[in-house]
Amino acid sequence: MADDYLVRIGKLIRDARQHRGWTQTQLAEALGTSQSAVNRIERGNQNISLEMIARIGEALDSEIVSLGYAGPMHLRVVGGRRLSGAIDVKTSKNACVALLCASLLNKGRTVLRRVARIEEVYRLLEVLNSIGVRTRWINDGVDLELIPPAVLDMDAIDAEAAVRTRSIIMFLGPLLHRMDHFRLPYAGGCDLGTRTIEPHMIALRRFGLDITATEGIYHAKVEPGVSPGRPIVLTERGDTVTENALLAAARHDGVTVIRNASSNYMVQDLCFFLEALGVKVEGIGTTTLTVHGVPVIDADVDYSPSEDPVEAMSLLAAAVVTESELTIRRVPIEFMEIELAVLEEMGLDHDRSAEYVADNGRTRLVDLTVRPSKLEAPIDKIHPMPFPGLNIDNVPFFAAIAAVAQGQTLIHDWVYDNRAIYLTDLNRLGGRLQLLDPHRVLVEGPTRWRAAEMMCPP
Repeated sequence: MADDYLVRIGKLIRDARQHRGWTQTQLAEALGTSQSAVNRIERGNQNISLEMIARIGEALDSEIVSLGYAGPMHLRVVGGRRLSGAIDVKTSKNACVALLCASLLNKGRTVLRRVARIEEVYRLLEVLNSIGVRTRWINDGVDLELIPPAVLDMDAIDAEAAVRTRSIIMFLGPLLHRMDHFRLPYAGGCDLGTRTIEPHMIALRRFGLDITATEGIYHAKVEPGVSPGRPIVLTERGDTVTENALLAAARHDGVTVIRNASSNYMVQDLCFFLEALGVKVEGIGTTTLTVHGVPVIDADVDYSPSEDPVEAMSLLAAAVVTESELTIRRVPIEFMEIELAVLEEMGLDHDRSAEYVADNGRTRLVDLTVRPSKLEAPIDKIHPMPFPGLNIDNVPFFAAIAAVAQGQTLIHDWVYDNRAIYLTDLNRLGGRLQLLDPHRVLVEGPTRWRAAEMMCPP
């Protein structure tokens, strides 16, 4: 039991250190101890006193352990205020995750600029570190450097971190070029309904990858010399499915055609990154991608992922719901145009700047100013579609927006099995949402909001 607590405390310390952007050596210097001691602490292999925990917390500016309280973490939000000012949209989480996986294609040094500092990135970094990839936050913790080893140590993979993110499945595409057989822990992640990996397998089998699943582990075997031959037709126009096919095609020595591909923002960012690695990709932004693969990628690459349209939408929704005037800078407009068209129909008052180019040199950005507006429910239902349709991840924001609009709004969330059910939790805050079936919610507005205790979906 004591060992279990040491492991849990060690993980908390490791997460806090990574959030600060420090290496184990930097933390050791702050504590006046050795890097090996910090490593033992983080692995749960060393007894640790309350005094040392307090010193570590002070060094990392983080409360490692809260004594006397074992409940869940709460955020207390004091409402009734309007927002003001301007804010920059940060880089895309989904793009950063794909690029971390794509770095496994490269034998050289990869630098990613302004990487999103979120839990899923930390999980993937834990996995990458465990198999031998050297990762380091540079430039005051803003940018990320990745240097792979000559040979990946898949036997040492951090299974605990791997099973906590579905993104681990995007290791399959790069790894099939690095080894003939390997094991990968089952992918996990958030609970939004049943998701299958079969679309990934259909695409990757064309490159010779065969997967056998046992309890908790995918056993992968690669048949050398297998070529897709005819075009790969994806059975699902999913983002990660497309990314996995791209990652597999990038180092396939030949031309691979991928049809029914997603053209969403993270897929485009991955294509731009592959081009920086020397892989020619035709059809970016369309549903047919032609990849001219290269068998060896050994380049020092410096890449800036573009801004996150989902974060931009969250800021836009916050401004609308709080009846605020807010300027949102660096909005990737290409991936927000349908959302803005729907909001304009509902009566949104906003201005946008002239377009300019993101740091990746490709994505179109604007600055968006939103003002308090009297919204009316849209005539048609709100429903997601693959890009260039309304972004699947932006549907929940429209539930809150519809709650402040006059009239009834039908939201049809056909993608996930049970996400619409979670939307009805807005009723705790005074909303009037009626669940018609597991995929459809009827929202009645406007809403007189009230305070309540909410619980985050699993």
